[in-house]
Amino acid sequence: MNAARALYSVVTWCAQPLLRRKLRRRAVAEPGYGQAVGERFGRYPPPIDSLVSPSVSDPLGGFVWVHAVSLGETRAAAILLAALRAQFPGMRLLLTHGTATGRAEGEKLLQPGDVQVWLPWDTPGAVARFLSKFHPVIGILMETEVWPNLVAGCRQRGVPLVLANARFNEKSLRKSQRLHWLARPAYAGLAAVWAQTEDDAARLRAIGAPVHGVLGNLKFDVVPDAAQLAHGRAWRASTGRPVVLLASSREGEETMWLENIKQKMASALDGQALAAINSEANPVQWLVVPRHPQRFDEVRQLLERAGLSVSCRSLWAAGPEPADVWLGDSLGEMALYYGLADVALLGGSFAPLGGQNLIEAAACGCPVVLGLHTFNFAEAAERACAAGAAQRVGDMAAGVAAACALARDPGRHAAVRDVTLRFAAAHRGAASATAAAVASLLASAENYQIDSC
Repeated sequence: MNAARALYSVVTWCAQPLLRRKLRRRAVAEPGYGQAVGERFGRYPPPIDSLVSPSVSDPLGGFVWVHAVSLGETRAAAILLAALRAQFPGMRLLLTHGTATGRAEGEKLLQPGDVQVWLPWDTPGAVARFLSKFHPVIGILMETEVWPNLVAGCRQRGVPLVLANARFNEKSLRKSQRLHWLARPAYAGLAAVWAQTEDDAARLRAIGAPVHGVLGNLKFDVVPDAAQLAHGRAWRASTGRPVVLLASSREGEETMWLENIKQKMASALDGQALAAINSEANPVQWLVVPRHPQRFDEVRQLLERAGLSVSCRSLWAAGPEPADVWLGDSLGEMALYYGLADVALLGGSFAPLGGQNLIEAAACGCPVVLGLHTFNFAEAAERACAAGAAQRVGDMAAGVAAACALARDPGRHAAVRDVTLRFAAAHRGAASATAAAVASLLASAENYQIDSC
């Protein structure tokens, strides 16, 4: 172990009590963080032993391990897993996560023989216990998660560890270059990296990663839930007015939106109550879907304190109920919300947070209005704008105006919707290409170098 990683290992070992305290605090709002805490430190209860025993029907002789840290990565992993299961019938999956929302979503992807646990904290001991317990034949990290001791542990045991659907923005590159003494060996220690874009690939090469190809973004291969999409469109057909969605909003963005609506209403209504938001002064129906479930109640209270009536998705029986604002307080139903909406304002892009994924909206045929901050999905955003499937604006006020204008213009909306669907279809294929790359790597895995880095 080199001196830099030795120092890092001491720091991560000493930080374990802080991690436990953080998990306890987060579990108050999100009970999932209190689940199976021992797994975070490479400690597994006896029932796990029966799940990890070899299977005679396992075609690869061990687990295919996929790490999807949070909700977005888990949804990308779902797309890749479908292609991997087609490539390797009978494959056994080891699925790991870092967040409660990721783990909850990941439960839906499990089949008999699969195992789901937390990714261990990046100490040498926890990593060693994890790898010794599960003996994966390959590890696939989704998008961004690279940990120094995890990489080193896999190399020491001859486990090919790859970064799939890799994205690496300028901010990540600058941070990695500041910590080059730790980051460069970690990225260089990967067996392969498959980048989303040429720009991602160039930045990853700059930090020493072995980029083996640019395969596109897995999320373009998403197939929206047909039942949800149909359900949303049916509800939209029964709604008298266009629906504009604030999609996957992040902290602070609902306040931006609300302030803009307040100003608009005050001007249009000459100081009358904000509760007239649904009058002719603003003839669209607003739907707000926060990105993180722990904020559902917070956002509801914010809207109600502003004098708005709120109808929550969790209480809908036969469909949306009349209210100033509909609140999407459910997980795993974005296809329904995009089907219900005419236009979406993309959350995370109106504050300097990097933007959320616009690809699912495009696959559902929902045009998108973006703010300035889309560095997490820079190329997808630029391509969508260039194709006419998305429109970029300078701030929330301009976003509200643009979204409402498009939603209220049936002819233009129909044309943009068609462009959006064509844009989504034109960029598919990353899942099958990544599965083929995994198969090729496994076929040559005996050549993977074991070292003592």
